[in-house]
Amino acid sequence: MSSVTQPAPVHPVPTRAPAPVPAGSSPFPGEPFPLGATLTDRGTNFAVVADGAESVDLCLVDALGDERSIAMQDRRYGIWHTFLPGVRSGQRYGYRVHGRDHSKILLDPYALRIDSTDYDLMAASAAGVDTLGKVPLGIVVDPVRARPGRPRIPWEHTVVYEAHVAGLTRLHPGIPPALRGTYAGLAHPVMVDHLRRLNVTTLQLLPVHAHTAEPGLYATGRKNYWGYSTLSFFAVHPGYSSAPGQELAEFVHLVDTMHDAGIEVILDVVYNHTCEGGPDLPVELSWRGLAPDTYYLEPGHDLTGTGLTLDPRSLTVVRMVTDSLRHWATTLGVDGFRFDLASVLGRPGGGAFDAGSALLTAIAADPVLSRCKLIAEPWDATGEGYAVGRFGAQWAEWNDRFRDCVRDFWRGVGGVRELGYRLSGSEDLFGGTRGPWASVNFVTAHDGFTLRDVVTYANKHNEANGEKNRDGTDNNRSANYGVEGPTEDPGIAEIRARQARNIVATMLLATGTPMLLAGDELWRTQQGNNNAYCQDNPVSWVDWSGLTAPDDGGDSESARMLAFVRRTLAVRAESPALHQGEFFEGRAPVGGDGVADLVWFGPSGRPMTDADWFDADRRTLQMWLDGADVRGHSPIGGVLTDYSWLLVLHADPEPIEIVLPGAPYGEAYTPVLDTDGPTGAPVDPTPLSAGVEMTMPGRTLWLFRAHRTSEDDMHLKDGD
Repeated sequence: MSSVTQPAPVHPVPTRAPAPVPAGSSPFPGEPFPLGATLTDRGTNFAVVADGAESVDLCLVDALGDERSIAMQDRRYGIWHTFLPGVRSGQRYGYRVHGRDHSKILLDPYALRIDSTDYDLMAASAAGVDTLGKVPLGIVVDPVRARPGRPRIPWEHTVVYEAHVAGLTRLHPGIPPALRGTYAGLAHPVMVDHLRRLNVTTLQLLPVHAHTAEPGLYATGRKNYWGYSTLSFFAVHPGYSSAPGQELAEFVHLVDTMHDAGIEVILDVVYNHTCEGGPDLPVELSWRGLAPDTYYLEPGHDLTGTGLTLDPRSLTVVRMVTDSLRHWATTLGVDGFRFDLASVLGRPGGGAFDAGSALLTAIAADPVLSRCKLIAEPWDATGEGYAVGRFGAQWAEWNDRFRDCVRDFWRGVGGVRELGYRLSGSEDLFGGTRGPWASVNFVTAHDGFTLRDVVTYANKHNEANGEKNRDGTDNNRSANYGVEGPTEDPGIAEIRARQARNIVATMLLATGTPMLLAGDELWRTQQGNNNAYCQDNPVSWVDWSGLTAPDDGGDSESARMLAFVRRTLAVRAESPALHQGEFFEGRAPVGGDGVADLVWFGPSGRPMTDADWFDADRRTLQMWLDGADVRGHSPIGGVLTDYSWLLVLHADPEPIEIVLPGAPYGEAYTPVLDTDGPTGAPVDPTPLSAGVEMTMPGRTLWLFRAHRTSEDDMHLKDGD
């Protein structure tokens, strides 16, 4: 691995203490907007929502922990506001509310920096106990800004890589120890090189909003490793900084670095609940003490499984969410967002899902956010909140039906009918105003088994989470192929590796937007834990030990899987017919060469019949894609041309005789990918004649480049 050290952040944040506020400084009414603490040349404007409060005190806290309280001067629209001359960057502050529990000093929901993510559970949850020095405070800052310019990868060319900031680099031997597990470590040249060599275009990060453990975890001495427990929707999480107080600078440097490498940055955001806990163990840290009825649904409307839910019907919540998103997109340079439990945002008052709800409409209609990538996790913690395929025109969605179908197919369940929909972009779910890009195809994610564990465990093993293995789903659609967990049996090990290649290749080659889970390309295991949300340890961290410096070579299963994923993604990147921007017509396009754009074949090389599609015992499918009429455009807007392709999938454990389709679909077929080999490289890349009969091994995926005279002539003219 490279020993290059990380360059210094390009936007250093001063760490010196702020100048003391002159004792005679008199507050002025100030302005209600923008909300939060807004620094000017003369001082700072403070504005906070606390409708229903009798009065609100702004509390300035010095380096010794001493507090100076200043009565807010005015209230408009339920917003208390004041301007205080002399307040500079670095000043810590909070609020106390009269008419509620005045003993609680509360975090500004709009704070751009916070001084801590720790809190005293007993003090924060007990009425009448002063929490000064026991809960996080906001810090006045002059915002750090990302450089202008961003990759703007078209949706049809997007490949998402889902990663945890700390977990991806914590064990990386090529990153200096002081930078591992940090924003700076993720921006290190060896990580940028890894992402570029993978051919991923878009880095999707688990929550980097400042977060803390919810009360239930705190009470049992655990932590929320994933970060789905928001403490501030505007502040960068300080725990991923390599140096105290530098989280803003390091995060912006990370974004700038990825953009320089042509890689987008998407954030996983949690606007459905906060860290303040449910009615069984509530804490007052921010929203609950300021305006609980404004921010939260009534108790009993728990759509998130956490005990409380933000109210997407509230103007204050709509404003907070859109203000937060714009801050991350403009000031900090983020390219898009994946919305956790996004169907909650479309259930005003906790009612039925409405894709045209106020909050979802506000996000999509915003002139800044409408240019960002918007990805919905289209479900929540209730059965009626399942909304896959029901979001609006500008939204992509996680497609769990793709995940379930592909896992089922390769373990021999369910025939091929649904597989046809999933391979061709899931038009049954996302047709209409959207394209196949709206289907975020995934087979693994942070929540659930890793790729290795899908083929290693038939059941979850979550005992380490401290919930007696009751947490996490039991619907894993996985298989262990004879032994539960690790084994020294070479036959079982070979089947597992082959099945993993089949599953990930199906996802990467299907039409739609693929999402790869970080570490799957390195054969990562979580030891059967399918809900490792509280495991900040090697269970969750990516293990890089199977690779050999300096070129990631070696004969380990990690190195072989990495080579396979790189090879598959390289084929996809170079082949626009495999990731088209519009749905197939299933017939000859107008003005084309008379050949359908998508044709399905059975193992005999003959087109599929209706009876074939409804045959639940069928385990083999051939998918032919026309490259003469690629729908979409290049990243710079150019016309796309490609060869035609033939994808063959065979899930039965026994071999089968396959006949490659004849004219007009192909005169010859060049093997490009073969999951029978550990790296996907075909044993013999010599072109095969159309109509040839071949024996296909059990549990294998093949990809061929189809040669048609007209297309070959076209590519020769283009110099291919």
